[in-house]
Amino acid sequence: MTALAGQHLDFVLFVQVFLNRFVSRNDRIRMGKLFGTDGIRGRANEYPVTSDMARRLGRAVVQVLGRGETATVLIGRDTRESGQVLESALAEGLLAAGARVLKLGVVPSPAVALLVKELKATAAVMLTASHNPYEDNGMKIFGGDGYKLPDQMEQELEELLLAEVDQSGEAGGTVEDFPEGIEIYAKAAVASIGGTDLQGLRLVLDAGNGAAYQIGPAVFRRLGAEVIEVAVQPNGRNINDGCGALYAEAAGRVVRENGADLGISLDGDGDRVIFTTAAGDVVHGDRALALCALCLQRGGKLRDNKMVATVMSNLGLDEAMRKEGIEVIRAGVGDRLVLEKMRAENLSFGGENSGHLIFADHATTGDGIVSALQVCKMIRESGKSLACLSSVISEYPSKLLNLPVREKPPLESLPKLQSLIAEADAEFGNEGRQLIRYSGTEKKIRILVEHKDAATVDRWIEKFARTIEEEIG
Repeated sequence: MTALAGQHLDFVLFVQVFLNRFVSRNDRIRMGKLFGTDGIRGRANEYPVTSDMARRLGRAVVQVLGRGETATVLIGRDTRESGQVLESALAEGLLAAGARVLKLGVVPSPAVALLVKELKATAAVMLTASHNPYEDNGMKIFGGDGYKLPDQMEQELEELLLAEVDQSGEAGGTVEDFPEGIEIYAKAAVASIGGTDLQGLRLVLDAGNGAAYQIGPAVFRRLGAEVIEVAVQPNGRNINDGCGALYAEAAGRVVRENGADLGISLDGDGDRVIFTTAAGDVVHGDRALALCALCLQRGGKLRDNKMVATVMSNLGLDEAMRKEGIEVIRAGVGDRLVLEKMRAENLSFGGENSGHLIFADHATTGDGIVSALQVCKMIRESGKSLACLSSVISEYPSKLLNLPVREKPPLESLPKLQSLIAEADAEFGNEGRQLIRYSGTEKKIRILVEHKDAATVDRWIEKFARTIEEEIG
């Protein structure tokens, strides 16, 4: 624990005890659905991200996934100051349910996903809020196969978590630290590029002061790359603070200053990556998806000439892939939904333009380190720069606006908005689209407009924002 985190621990514990005592079951029910697009997430020490909920989750995980057998459950966390408190509470719940608990410490989410499968464990819980600021935290769950849970299992867990049941009980399980887990992950990451030598490659790695701050640079150095480190000094509060995948331009500046070949920016839990070129330009996520799909296709590794993207990807991706004989299948938002589509059709590649790249032959979830290694391998094998490889698509003019909202009424219940959506669809035809949805992890509504004409994009973004502010506030 850092000195800064230690100074705040007593206060954090006090707040948690207060909240846990006074948040009743009725309050929990009124607060609604626990699981968003990526587990349970919110402000740390506020419902639902409290010690009480973590304790309940421990017991529920054993009950739902253990199925009466002695369960082994892994716990990983990122660098947030609230992580250790939640870890202790989660372990307490698991122990009370008789589980064997292995604490991995600070590790990337994809390491947890790999280790639960490699160690033949029952389940794993990663304590993280991904790209969110340090004040937030969350709990994402992996099954024994290394994949995030399907909706049905999340529903079973949610019913138990919201039930008024006795959470007391004597600890019947065991707990131990398992620091060697990160080395198992490192070896698997290195093996994912099949012996490709990165000697002579100069890169900037921005770890976002998050979970990959140690293992990220170490993996690339092991393969011979020269690594310039950025944001690798977490203090419990600086995770994602002006650094990492949301601020890839920070790595871009360092790339330019040092004459590096590319920049690699990871998010707080290491499952997403955004790249920057040698000129310091940020490579949009759809360009990364396109270059990976094309390189895989040329290497005979893009199964069925299909890839999966989400509804958030630009129409330019579909257009560019269609020219190369690649079909783009659309999924809902969230790497879990992308993976469901990939598994249903036995596909090898997919992802989100937010930075989740999923190479199904090497990972069961988005993996920033493995994805960056794959791209470095593609650069080496093609002999082309990242800028050249990523110039394969022409994106439609697009804008994404995130608006904070007080509440999230069903969009279908907003007559003015529905009327405006119908008007937009009629005007756009085949030359554009709109997508309006609530965030699955925050109190925000996301407005996406794409069109061949940039002025049309600006005009409709303003109209949608004005109408939403009138109807929701």
